[in-house]
This record gives sequence, C-alpha cells and structure tokens, in this order.
Amino acid sequence: MTDPKGPREARWYLSLMSPNTKGPQFAWLDPTSIYINSSAFSDLLDDLCADLDADEIDVVAGLDAMGFVLGAALGARLGRGFLPIRKSGKLCVDTDKVSYGNYSGRTQDMEMRTPAFAPGTRVLLADQWVETGGTMDGAVRLIERQGGSVAGMVAIAMEENAATDAYRNKYKVTTAVLKDTPWQTECNAQRLSSFDTYDASRTFPTAGRTRAPEPVGE
Repeated sequence: MTDPKGPREARWYLSLMSPNTKGPQFAWLDPTSIYINSSAFSDLLDDLCADLDADEIDVVAGLDAMGFVLGAALGARLGRGFLPIRKSGKLCVDTDKVSYGNYSGRTQDMEMRTPAFAPGTRVLLADQWVETGGTMDGAVRLIERQGGSVAGMVAIAMEENAATDAYRNKYKVTTAVLKDTPWQTECNAQRLSSFDTYDASRTFPTAGRTRAPEPVGE
C-alpha cells in the first residue's frame, strides 16, 4: 500500500531541523523544532511507532534532556510508562550512578532512581540524537545493573560509527532517519543540505491548521 505521506526515507519534517548557530560547544543541529510543529511531531511519532511493538516493551526510558520529550511522547502513544534517566544531582530519591562520555568528549555522570522497576523489565531507550553512543552506553549500564533488559533504542537519527554499529547489531534500533538514505549520509557528515534553505517560519506551531506546511522545493 502506498503511504499517503510519501516515501518514508524522505519525510518532510526532517527538513525542519535547525542548524547550529552558536559554535562548536553545542551540538551541530537542533531537532527540537520538529516538536513545536504539531503536524511534524505527529508524523515523527507515527513513523517511529510503526516500527515499534508495544508488546515487547514494558517502559520507555528517556535520556536527559531531550530524550524526555521523545520518550514521554512515545510512551503515551504506546500505552507504556516513562522513566527519566537524569544527569547527576537532579533526583531527590535513592539513585544508581554511572559515568559516560558525551558527544563533546566531556565525561559526565547520569543516574536513575533505584529501584526503578522489577528485574526482567524490558526498557526501550529513547534519545533525540545518537552521535558517539556514549550517553546510550551509560543508560544501558544503568538498566542492566537493576536487572532490566534493553528492549531497543529509538531516536530521530543515529550516526554511523563503530559504537553505534555495535548497537544496531545487538539491539532493535528504530530511527526516523533511515539507514542507506541521503539523510543518513548527511547526518554522518554532520551537515544537512536542508540547512541551505532553512526557514524558521516553517517550524511554527500548527494548531488549528488543516495540513502540514509544504516541504521546501515542492
């Protein structure tokens, strides 16, 4: 059956992602502009949930901070609860803590409440973007130390490198940016061609509109 939204590998909402305008201390792009546009956010969740099986998931865990947005929305769609995995020092309950290396090369600590779930709980890990895989590694260790199992990983995109290839080989990985597509190639190079025609007004909230904005060039 033909998808009325067009080919999955060329979803319009991906072109809403914003380029970095503040320099190398920040991530190279900002996908959060997808979330503010209701049509874009809905289409993103539709695509991700189409590849997820709620019967294989007991809870969705979101990684601090933007994984909270995506993970909570997916949990609500899938009828599953949400578990935040936080940067260290934020939770006022007993926690377990691990150190990890983030995308900028800095070492940070992340923590999860303890106990968070019963042994054997199947946890879907959600983050907005997976670049080096270091943050995911910390989350995996926290889940497994409490006797849980990683049911899969979900993100808007996962860049391709040795660490993330290992994740794809070991876990079910679901991303909006599909492998072997131009979007994936551009993510790996850390520059999207859509940056050349980026228009912030296309990301504005769509409440009350009857349809999504047209993609650039159409």
